[in-house]
Amino acid sequence: MQVTYLESAAVLVETRDVEVLCDPWLLDGAYYGSWAHYPAPDFEPEDFNDVDYIYVSHVHPDHFHPPTLERMDSDIPVLIHDYRWDYLQEAVEDLGFDAVELPHDQRTHLGGDTHINVLAADGCDPELCGNFFGCTWYDSEADQTGSTQVDSMAVIDDGEQTLVNTNDCPYPMAESSCQKIKRDYGDVDMLCHQYSAAQFYPQAVTNYDHEEKLAERDRVIQEKHELALNFIDLFEPTYYMPFAGEYVLAGDLAHLNEYTANPPRNEAKAFFEANTDDDHECVFLNSGEYIDVTTGERSAPFESVDPEAKQRYIEEELAPRSFDYESDPMPTVDEFRAYVPLAYENMEGKRARIGYETDTTVLIPLVDDICLELPMDGGGFDYTTDLDTDDYEDGRVKMEVDPRLLKRLFEGPHRAYWADAKIGSHIGISKEPDIYERGLYNVLGSFHADGAEVQANASHDATAESD
Repeated sequence: MQVTYLESAAVLVETRDVEVLCDPWLLDGAYYGSWAHYPAPDFEPEDFNDVDYIYVSHVHPDHFHPPTLERMDSDIPVLIHDYRWDYLQEAVEDLGFDAVELPHDQRTHLGGDTHINVLAADGCDPELCGNFFGCTWYDSEADQTGSTQVDSMAVIDDGEQTLVNTNDCPYPMAESSCQKIKRDYGDVDMLCHQYSAAQFYPQAVTNYDHEEKLAERDRVIQEKHELALNFIDLFEPTYYMPFAGEYVLAGDLAHLNEYTANPPRNEAKAFFEANTDDDHECVFLNSGEYIDVTTGERSAPFESVDPEAKQRYIEEELAPRSFDYESDPMPTVDEFRAYVPLAYENMEGKRARIGYETDTTVLIPLVDDICLELPMDGGGFDYTTDLDTDDYEDGRVKMEVDPRLLKRLFEGPHRAYWADAKIGSHIGISKEPDIYERGLYNVLGSFHADGAEVQANASHDATAESD
């Protein structure tokens, strides 16, 4: 078995019989343009048109990246987990590919002696997912149980070697699935696991100063590293490759790169080598290089990135880039007022359905100094032109978004999705108290008009709507 590291979570797994390309995000521009690669890839998506299968772990654009797949041969079968909802299947098929849904924990023959087994991070246990996400997620009207979690992991074996790819699966949510793999497969030759933070925090927190962001960055890095050690301790692999979640911010967000919880890879390598015993060998590879899992031989030694060259690339190449939404016309307040009632109705349905409530008020600046007040207790919404965050004694979260992207978010997931905008650092967030309410952001993900016909000149009385 040979494993080639490409970019972030993209790896190529080759056995004697089969080639599987995993999570191919190979082009810059994920998360509405903000996520880029460094160093820039020296290969193209078309270079992998001879693979036998593509495995996509989940729908996030650094794993399922439509622009990459659009340049690949759509005759390649795309293997995905059989999620409770068909959002990933439909998205894959919209690109012209055949989406092959694999049931949780069902070892599937790919060719020769090679098999793949795809498992839900939550072990297809909706209650486990709900326990971690603070809501029920699983709807009682479903015909059958199934994973409601966004992540999956894969086991690829060729009769001699076994590779486990946990990509973004969170620990400890994924612990039960990992234990099942360990019981069923025994020795693991190669483990690929996440070690950094693919998230908005702390770089997009607008009420942290420079020192606070640096301190939180270092704390999150340490936390992610320590969580990753759990995967190594559980699987006891011969080789392990920390990967996934690696990115560089572009455009107007490039100045935030120093605060992202994405440590230099040489520093991460030093941490893992210092905190694991010699029975488990840490593998870092440069883009396009491979390890032979049978012999341990590498195609080339790992070379650390020159930080000065990286900074020059950020300043000269990445920072000048623009985001697609920046070419949109600036929306008017009347357009926003037309969307808000429809978006609120959709969001309130989600909030009531999962039984979430908080005293925290979400504040979303629109245009012309008008700010939307959005309580999360079913009390309606309002607008203010005299925003004073000190007025919200029960808690507030202020979310600042470029109005052009905000309009896309209001239009619905077919245009832009709240979670992706947040992960992409497009949303500046300040909160008081400084507590991350996971359920709040889950509910806010439904704050959109879902493709409804919206009349921008419609009359909406803020007082009447806010009750």
